[in-house]
Amino acid sequence: MATLPNPLPDLATSGLDLPPGSLVDATLDGTWHEPLLWYADGPAAPADWTALGAAGRRLGLLPVLVSGGARDQWPEAWDLCPDATSYPGDHDPDEVLAGYWSDYAADEVADDGPAAAADEEEDEDDLWPGLAPVPAQAARVGADEAAAGLVGVLTADPDGWPGGTRMALVPARRSADIPAAIGWSGPMNHEGDVARLCAVLRSWEERYDARVVVLGFDTLLVSVGRPPTTPEEARALAAEHYAFCPDNIDQSPPYDLDVYAQKALLNQEAWSFWWD
Repeated sequence: MATLPNPLPDLATSGLDLPPGSLVDATLDGTWHEPLLWYADGPAAPADWTALGAAGRRLGLLPVLVSGGARDQWPEAWDLCPDATSYPGDHDPDEVLAGYWSDYAADEVADDGPAAAADEEEDEDDLWPGLAPVPAQAARVGADEAAAGLVGVLTADPDGWPGGTRMALVPARRSADIPAAIGWSGPMNHEGDVARLCAVLRSWEERYDARVVVLGFDTLLVSVGRPPTTPEEARALAAEHYAFCPDNIDQSPPYDLDVYAQKALLNQEAWSFWWD
């Protein structure tokens, strides 16, 4: 993956006032040639995101919360795969999602289930509907302010997020690129090159003011500064979410895309994803 110069090797002499923490260079294939991220040893506090985020950005580091999850798996145990990760800008989000939709969505949207695949004529409902339009209603707050607000809620209660969260800094150009910058392998059973998913996250940054807020072993939480505010907008976006992470619908009751749109997307300022 194409990257900016990595400031993490010089973090100790950067002048950045950090709490005790660790640099992570452990990957699935052994030790990486440079650190991939820094993360704190202790729980994140509400003020950390703004303070460390602002200081880190001056060095080319972006903030993200990392979670150990229910199994207490922190980044050095995440099976990171930076050598298998391309550059998000090399992928078109519409093409990426259209491919996933073709692979996974036919049974979800077809009225007659798997039998539809045997039909000689492709059901119109099976076709990728394309990227959802930008929501008509303007954002109430800025994207970074929305992210900070969500972080404040998550970190106000140290036990409110499974496994707790810790502050991390990642060398990345933009929030959407954070998973690719560390070679995150959380969606490995869905996509082996996380940069393709980051291309979609870039598109969500632009249309929905989304920001990557929490990463776990196989979980992702993003803040949303401009969520869909009508059922039609939410349903159009639900198709993207299904292509991006089918497990969100296929393995979560009520296993229905329209209900997911109404309950998980309409006016919702956070989106969560989990890959089996």
